[in-house]
Amino acid sequence: MARLLVFLTIVALFVSFPVAKVGAADGEPEKYTLRYALDHGQRLNYEVTHVAKTKTRIQGQEEVSQVHTVSQRYWDVKDVNEKDMTFDHVVDAVEMTQQQGDQEEIRWSSTSGDDAPVQFSKVAEQIGKTLSTISVNARGQETAREDHGGSRASLGMGSLTLALPENPIAIGESWSIPREIKTRTDDGLVKPIKIRELYTLEKVKSGVATLSIRSEPLTPIKEESVRAQVVQQLSNGTIKFDLDAGHMISKELNWDETVVGFQGPNSLMEYRARMNEELVDVPHTARHNPLGKSVLSE
Repeated sequence: MARLLVFLTIVALFVSFPVAKVGAADGEPEKYTLRYALDHGQRLNYEVTHVAKTKTRIQGQEEVSQVHTVSQRYWDVKDVNEKDMTFDHVVDAVEMTQQQGDQEEIRWSSTSGDDAPVQFSKVAEQIGKTLSTISVNARGQETAREDHGGSRASLGMGSLTLALPENPIAIGESWSIPREIKTRTDDGLVKPIKIRELYTLEKVKSGVATLSIRSEPLTPIKEESVRAQVVQQLSNGTIKFDLDAGHMISKELNWDETVVGFQGPNSLMEYRARMNEELVDVPHTARHNPLGKSVLSE
């Protein structure tokens, strides 16, 4: 479980999109066309904070695992043409803590100059490197992708970009995006779980569009061990976008899940986590955000 938590801290960034108004006839709601609009040479800097706590109880033995990660990352837009936009995705700084049960807390900052503990070695190898080069069209659909290292997975999301609705939508309207999660059964078989990400345009105010997101599994899940893997990859929260500039302002996702019987009839897993992502106006080298000990409340 600790390995899964460390894996999930490699959180991919979202770049958002502009929302253009579409004129409406009398009595009809205003509609908005959602599209990406990145500029050549643009750099979007984000700070991402991820806190997770997993409590497991197996055969009467209880263990608590915790991780806290603050990462600085950015999208570097390399090319924009009539068909698509191409950007590099880079994580250039990270501060991490991890604690497993009663073991001593492990801490590391990529800016400290110290070698990374073995638990964070995979993350350390990726710092400052281009993890992937991605091309997307105006609706956020990938048209090309080259992975240079690291994981394609992102916390609670299936890809770095968001596939936007084809047609204009009004406040209160929704669209959905299908996604598939790979899980492993007790007998070692790979079982795909189909889900859909349901997005709703909640409001538009002062140039900011607020979206809610909720994940809904579509494949029936009978095995609790499979359910325990799925709940950590679902998304429930809020995303805010700058309508004119065409990129994300903030994102907040939350998890509060309990699975009973994931490893035997008396076993239990509680998973609580939150992830906050904020657009920052200056590169991380001009900022200092010391990482303190963080424990999700009981």
